[in-house]
Amino acid sequence: MSRAERLAMLEKNHSEIPLRTQADLLGISYSSLYYKPMPPSARELAIKRRIDEIYTACPFYGSRKIAFLLRPEFGVSRPTIQAYMREMGIFGLVPGPHTSQPAPQHQIYPYLLRNVTAARPNHIWGIDITYIRLQQGWLYLTAVLDWYSRYIVSWALSQTLELDFVLTAVDNALFQAKPEIWNSDQGSHFTSPKYLERLQREEVKISMDGRGRARDNIFTERLWRTIKYEEVYLHEY
Repeated sequence: MSRAERLAMLEKNHSEIPLRTQADLLGISYSSLYYKPMPPSARELAIKRRIDEIYTACPFYGSRKIAFLLRPEFGVSRPTIQAYMREMGIFGLVPGPHTSQPAPQHQIYPYLLRNVTAARPNHIWGIDITYIRLQQGWLYLTAVLDWYSRYIVSWALSQTLELDFVLTAVDNALFQAKPEIWNSDQGSHFTSPKYLERLQREEVKISMDGRGRARDNIFTERLWRTIKYEEVYLHEY
């Protein structure tokens, strides 16, 4: 059972079982129930915006290079930049293991976008998942993005990483239109039979990022950071 599901079982006004006892029984830290994360400072937001700008322009820059570029402006250290980049979920693109792995026995499709650029609406759609930190916990967000117009075709939120919310976003997107090519990484959500069946039924060409193809997803990554650092975190949701 996820932490979000256990939190939902708490009854703060229970007449017989104190909240502390309920938390202990559910394996939840009692003090964490009252923890409110401090909102990021204006300085932190400014640094993260600059990290976003630099990374978007030069996704092969790692923390060392970005810290060097930002030191004259902010006097910031590399460990601080590393921490911020981890929070933002961004890393310099270097050869290495692919972080999104398919589940065993799941089918992998070839990458179809080598030397291909989105030329018109509904030519290429991409789907991805990210997390969002809220004051009361975490939410997961998935979105389908038209790579030509940068239009968010559909999106869905969930407290867990179950497959259902991804399928909801897929169904809502395909209800509106149908792309020629549908791209994703090789994560277990995007290689699951239920997910693939929906795309196959619509006769959409399925493309999956191979190793070293993270740069293709940079517009979606920037969308995530815009949502997080220019809306959610700034307004303390």
